[in-house]
Amino acid sequence: MFILFGFGTKQQRLGPGEHRTCPRCGNATQWVRMREFKQFTLFFVPVVRWNRRQFEMCGICGAAVEV
Repeated sequence: MFILFGFGTKQQRLGPGEHRTCPRCGNATQWVRMREFKQFTLFFVPVVRWNRRQFEMCGICGAAVEV
């Protein structure tokens, strides 16, 4: 019997975020709104998702701020 499963963190881009100055790199840019969660898949189908969170990420350096 062959069972194919996976486990990992997935990120989804939700669209544009606020225009703000990054505390890490100091650039003022349009940030990106993201959703992140951990998931377990069985035969490439997501079965369970947990630890969901939304945040905004700097497009230049990748710094993140919880929303």
